[in-house]
Amino acid sequence: MSFKINRLLATLKSDFPAGIVVSLVALTLCLGVALASTGRPDLLFSGLIAGIVGGIVVGMTSKSALGVSGPAAGLVVIVLNAIATLGSFEAFLLAVVLAGLLQILAGFLKAGIIGYYFPSSVIKGMLAAIGLILILKQIPHALGFDAEFMGNEAFDSAEGNNTFTDLWNAVKYSTTGAIIISVISLAALLLFDRPFMKSFGLFKFIPGALVVVLVGIGINTLFQFLAPGLAVDGQHLVQLPVAGSAEEFFGFFRLPDWSAITNPDVYTVAITLAIVASLESLLSVEATDKLDPYKRNTPTNRELVAQGLGNLTSGLIGGLPVTQVIVRSSANVEAGGKTRLSTVIHGLLLLVSVILIPRFLNQIPLSTLAAILLLVGYKLAKPSLFKGMYKLGWEQFIPFVVTVTAILVTDLLKGIAIGMVVAIYFILRRNYKHSYSYRKEKDQSGEVITIVLSEEVTFLNKGSIGLTLDKLPSNSTVVIDGRRSLDIDYDVLEIIQNFKEHTAPTRNITVETRGIAEVNSVGGH
Repeated sequence: MSFKINRLLATLKSDFPAGIVVSLVALTLCLGVALASTGRPDLLFSGLIAGIVGGIVVGMTSKSALGVSGPAAGLVVIVLNAIATLGSFEAFLLAVVLAGLLQILAGFLKAGIIGYYFPSSVIKGMLAAIGLILILKQIPHALGFDAEFMGNEAFDSAEGNNTFTDLWNAVKYSTTGAIIISVISLAALLLFDRPFMKSFGLFKFIPGALVVVLVGIGINTLFQFLAPGLAVDGQHLVQLPVAGSAEEFFGFFRLPDWSAITNPDVYTVAITLAIVASLESLLSVEATDKLDPYKRNTPTNRELVAQGLGNLTSGLIGGLPVTQVIVRSSANVEAGGKTRLSTVIHGLLLLVSVILIPRFLNQIPLSTLAAILLLVGYKLAKPSLFKGMYKLGWEQFIPFVVTVTAILVTDLLKGIAIGMVVAIYFILRRNYKHSYSYRKEKDQSGEVITIVLSEEVTFLNKGSIGLTLDKLPSNSTVVIDGRRSLDIDYDVLEIIQNFKEHTAPTRNITVETRGIAEVNSVGGH
């Protein structure tokens, strides 16, 4: 018992500060995603519900050590269209509940295995792209241009703008006070990131991000008294819903419309949500595991069940759908989180904060939070990552760069799909090249060519092997050796058999096969 307590206290020293940082980052992202997903200020609390559920429910049931779940920007368009199609937010909540049940079923059916088939180059490209998106999307907030919601990750923005036009508008319509706050906040964060700061006892337990938030509030308060023209307010601050009474607070929660259970559109939305949310979660799981300093592996089937429980709970009490989110997960890693306790703590802090101190939280300048996310973005997209991928060769570097570029100009899932196509091309190309070894020798009878097949010979190799057989010189002897192969696909066996029985005799080629089954006895190799 004492060992478990000591272990808990040891991780708590890291997980509690990390939970504070993640809750600060998640706070505004939850509100931003909620506003963009629903288009209704009265439903802002639905994003916070999803963040709280993602922290507590998913955090307690998932086996992901550092993953953090909550409302995702990648689902914004789907949610917005679904609410319009179903006609009410309450009917949409029913779809979220059903989506959760489908995810739980998928987990028990072992569908999480999909998560193991994303190439490393694509996952690393996703991480770098998210880092660059954070930098590009947070620069406007750091400059005081807050026309877009803070959790926006898509290339296209509202009113026909995009990431780059928003940057230009941010320069044109910047706010001096916000710039001062963001520059000081970023400088303070960089200072706190230096190793010598840990020598101060106080800063071993208090995260730099929390201090920076307090500094941001303090600077803006000074502006209000000493230089009112520099003070930021309104849309430049966190805008958390504030309940005037307990009754009003519980009014923020909504229930599903069970009468919509007969509406076929509800099931269409539920299936769509389950598929997209599961894919985004599995991608984030893979990426977060790569960021984990201890290189722990998350059981993906368990993750689908945990995400399903999260969506089931969120839908039942009025929240948006949840997924594991790489921005919050990477913030957790960078803040020094050690176990999933930091995720649960972040959810509890969100809950306590919205109940007890919403007015205080509404004094946080968005430019301060932008500074925190800028640093997270830089650490995800460090130049050293690009250099490291380049050194691995073109087969790794090209899918990596394509994934980064595609995500930047489209969105997460489309970019991943494009990156996957390029990565699969290089995998097939490598498979095509390395399905066998080829050597020429001379003996008394003339030239002898030996083709030794690799351990696994699939239908993907039949093109290269067929081409090699076609190019064999006439009047030669060829030995095709399959003794090292664990499995040879029927398509390849058929090509070898056809060559041996029909093509080789017409060109006076003598063929000897070793360890290769005849086509008519393919059943056993």
